[in-house]
Amino acid sequence: MGIPRARDGRDSRGSRAAASPLGQSGPETVLLVEDDDGDALLVEEYLALSGAPIEVVRARDLAEALAMLSHRAAPECVLLDLHLPDAFGVDAVSRLLKDAPRAAVVVLTGLSEEDAGLAAVASGAQEYLSKSALEPQSLSRAIRYAVQRKQIERANVALRESSMRAEENARLERGLLPTPLLRGDDWQVTARYRPGRDHALLGGDFYDVVQTADGTVHVVIGDVSGHGAAEAALGVCLRVAWRSFVLAGTRGAELPAMLEQMLVAERAGEHVFATLTSLEFPPDRGTVKIVRAGHPGLLLRRGTDVQWCEPPYGPALGLVPGSGVWPETAEPLDGASVVLFTDGLFEWKYGDGPDERLGEEGLLALARKHGALPADDFVDALIQAAETATAGRGGLEDDAAVVHAGWRPRT
Repeated sequence: MGIPRARDGRDSRGSRAAASPLGQSGPETVLLVEDDDGDALLVEEYLALSGAPIEVVRARDLAEALAMLSHRAAPECVLLDLHLPDAFGVDAVSRLLKDAPRAAVVVLTGLSEEDAGLAAVASGAQEYLSKSALEPQSLSRAIRYAVQRKQIERANVALRESSMRAEENARLERGLLPTPLLRGDDWQVTARYRPGRDHALLGGDFYDVVQTADGTVHVVIGDVSGHGAAEAALGVCLRVAWRSFVLAGTRGAELPAMLEQMLVAERAGEHVFATLTSLEFPPDRGTVKIVRAGHPGLLLRRGTDVQWCEPPYGPALGLVPGSGVWPETAEPLDGASVVLFTDGLFEWKYGDGPDERLGEEGLLALARKHGALPADDFVDALIQAAETATAGRGGLEDDAAVVHAGWRPRT
């Protein structure tokens, strides 16, 4: 059976095992799942002789093994016998990996069971060894390689997931942040989006610009509560619905009413709501018609002057479905451009106090500071100021979208 080994890892001659050939990549503990006492002792002895300072913990059946693997400090590698009282063959591998997918598995097979070993590897095990051919170095090497293969496997899975998130992010971005649909070159629009620091995917901020056949330009900006793929998908749904309704001739207070029906039908839960501001710029250029549903105010830029505009508004979409009233108001333009944004642009902290947030007044002061800049530079300056101020805290807390829109001066 091999040289008897004391509990502290020394052999019968009293000498401690040599330095580990596993190095830092080897596991510190191996879980041996084996119901036969003789085979279990053989495995322990071979690991001792290999010079690998590995603690062996033992389970006599699969149920006991799964209980051990459920702990946070579970062994990284499992030596699994395919003949257990409560599991047999490939089924043992499948059940173990279902409940402990992070474990590296080395299967121990009997004589003339190569097919069983290959089937176990095909089912997710990293390696298999025949008990009849066990020897110290091959056993320690199999454990080391199994752990390394599992680490590579997990890294590849993470890479694929990251790639899928990037592709999903790109699809959502195309849906949330579309190309403006304009019929001429008499309109100027600058739009920017910045994700919040905690979001791998886009949030639910969205915007759109559409010019209808009569020359009227329609602009919307919105923000779905919450963050993640579901909220972003709902934002895409509302943005596409808004464009469709506008092109079909829906105007004024009818728009939020229609969009609320869409939100209620598509949202994941009753707690989800959305805010938005929808603008209508008639081709006479004299006014802008404004409908707000719980969304922040807006900025009006006339030359170098910047003013805050706070038109009347109705409730956010979905808060009390079917009971909202959204007034439409007209604001004189006098050559002004309009700046729309989501609350992520100004709801960020610059200090540790509860009131140390930029807020609407702070945003207005910041906008006036950069009031002489052209549209692109003006929007970039607002976002850059927010990103610089929050850099020490990991970046913007929330997603931020900004749309700067207005008629080009007549020549």
